[in-house]
Amino acid sequence: MSEYSRYAVYFLPDGGFYRVGADWLGWCNRQGTERSHPELAGLSRPIAQITDSPRKYGFHATIKPPFKLAKGQSANDLAARFRELCKATSRVEIPVLEIRRLGSFVAAVPASHDPVLQELAATMVKELDPFRAPASESELAKRRSANLTRRQEEMLIKWGYPYVLEEFRFHLTLSGRLPQAEADDLVSRLHAHFAPVIPQPFEVASLALVGEDDMGRFHCIESQNLA
Repeated sequence: MSEYSRYAVYFLPDGGFYRVGADWLGWCNRQGTERSHPELAGLSRPIAQITDSPRKYGFHATIKPPFKLAKGQSANDLAARFRELCKATSRVEIPVLEIRRLGSFVAAVPASHDPVLQELAATMVKELDPFRAPASESELAKRRSANLTRRQEEMLIKWGYPYVLEEFRFHLTLSGRLPQAEADDLVSRLHAHFAPVIPQPFEVASLALVGEDDMGRFHCIESQNLA
């Protein structure tokens, strides 16, 4: 297996939904290739600007956030444990997936909270944590700039990321930070753009182990079906 600077567990959609999402962002993390943005009229700025921040990650939902390997751990052992967990983890059906504004960015999210989906993510976060190197002081400082709550600070220290366990929210990011009015307008435009290709109900039936290259771009290392 190729060595990467960081690893993560993502959910990557399939079929037309993935293709449209990868084109929108301009990066295919499955094939490791750049993609051409679609033509979408009426936007307040070029798509390349709207998607600049999330592009390097590719179209995905984060399940276990990116981490560096702990000393003494190998990428092959990480992959083996990832496969074991996928075999023992049940797939999750989301009744409705919709385009929505989350704070200052736009994403595809479940229409309602799903504790089963939250537990799936928690399992990956906890069970793969022995492979994670402790966060550096610079990484901690970057996360703390977001004015974390006390609970988020606790999880940052314990798990290396503040938005896990009960703070986790499944989402597939579609933009960087935008002014509220611009984000709201983008929601309506992307709803029309994505509606034909989003399966309803929507199933989380597989997970992907991904790696970050030396340019900061993420690549799918392998994908495994859930039980």
